[in-house]
Amino acid sequence: MDIIDLRSDTVTKPSKKMRKAMFNAPVGDDVYGEDPTVNELEHIAAGMLETEAALFAPSGTQSNLLALLTHCQRGDEYIAGQQAHIYKFEGGGAAVLGAIQPQPIEFSKDSTLDLDLVEQFIKPDDNHFARTRLLCLENTQLGTVLPQEYIQQAAKFTQDHNLKFHLDGARVFNAAVKLNLPVCEISRYFDSISICLSKGLGAPVGSLLCASHEQIAEAKKYRKMLGGGMRQAGILAAAGIYALENNIRKLNVDHENARLLAEGLAGIDELTVNLDDVQTNIVFVTIHKSVATEVQHYLKDNGILISSGETARLVTHLDVNQKDIARVISTFKNFFASRHNVCLTDELSIVT
Repeated sequence: MDIIDLRSDTVTKPSKKMRKAMFNAPVGDDVYGEDPTVNELEHIAAGMLETEAALFAPSGTQSNLLALLTHCQRGDEYIAGQQAHIYKFEGGGAAVLGAIQPQPIEFSKDSTLDLDLVEQFIKPDDNHFARTRLLCLENTQLGTVLPQEYIQQAAKFTQDHNLKFHLDGARVFNAAVKLNLPVCEISRYFDSISICLSKGLGAPVGSLLCASHEQIAEAKKYRKMLGGGMRQAGILAAAGIYALENNIRKLNVDHENARLLAEGLAGIDELTVNLDDVQTNIVFVTIHKSVATEVQHYLKDNGILISSGETARLVTHLDVNQKDIARVISTFKNFFASRHNVCLTDELSIVT
């Protein structure tokens, strides 16, 4: 049985063409700056996002941390969303390794940070407080695309308040495809942007920090300190180049498949799906807590993997097609149909 894995878009496997590009990649020692494929990847990424430079890192966690370390000093503070990846899901690295204080704020319903609320949390210039240095946004956030108008407002806000502006753009290409814009139209407003190659773009490893020459030079020092200095990393960078050149245009298919999945599941009475929230490749499905674990196990037994919990996150990606979507919807229906039949049998036995 073929496995359909909807837990994340990080589960994709490199295609044959991507593996061929990796196999044939010219390599060198990237710590010395001598890996030509890494250099090419960084050049391509910087060009696409229209930043001065870029730096290849093993993970998005590290590229985000490099941004925090280069924007903030010890005792400084960054502001981010309460559910933002950079705050909640990256091991507290900024606090542990950089002595940088996070100031989380609840997201608005549309995944923006209310700038009036942000302003209230900017610390005064006083010895009692950490110095607020940086505002971090995430695009997409839980699959939601930040409006361009809001990003422009936030950029002006950071300038007016003498803050730096970072984007966790792990899925920023999903946002660009949804808006039908080149990604540089999003990135142009930020001082730094982290992009992920191993989510919807299908590479096996790697992220990039894109920023100014000065910031990237400083980030290289921190990358080495954090153990991210890689040697013949061109083998990995070649996958990133292939992803940027071939897989961005396929993201729209992932978005279409997510919409098909959401609409199919919304038609099942026992499930709740807010179709308005499905903008890119992420679908949230609410399953009654009394059967949530049972549903997950039933799907797994039928070759379908989903995240656990009463609200399951289902993520479409390169390794999921329309036939798979139909199978997932059918399997959900079969689960509830089987439970319904069991209930009818129990009721008949009681009557008898």
